[in-house]
Amino acid sequence: MSDLPNCPSCGSEYTYEDASMFVCPECAHEWSATAELDQNETAKVYRDANGNTLVDGDSVTVIKDLKVKGSSLVVKVGTKVKSIRLVDGDHDIDCKIDGIGPMKLKSEFVKKI
Repeated sequence: MSDLPNCPSCGSEYTYEDASMFVCPECAHEWSATAELDQNETAKVYRDANGNTLVDGDSVTVIKDLKVKGSSLVVKVGTKVKSIRLVDGDHDIDCKIDGIGPMKLKSEFVKKI
């Protein structure tokens, strides 16, 4: 039994791999092998300190005093942050905090409201 995918055009099970492409001998359809991998890839799930799933637009509360790098400001425990935006990287929350301005936070230091 072959582990190659069936043809997306005609459903044939007789596909073969040619370099980085899959080819169907019955209908001559060709498609990228990387497209198959992209479909199987799952989206990253962002979670807060309690394990709740975060999505864009959520409101969160800071659970720990956070020093703002490069200044003497501190984001205090209990600070509410509205309309977060999730981004890739080490600091995965992009937001705007009243009195401080735009910031990036780690999801491990917030909890969902």
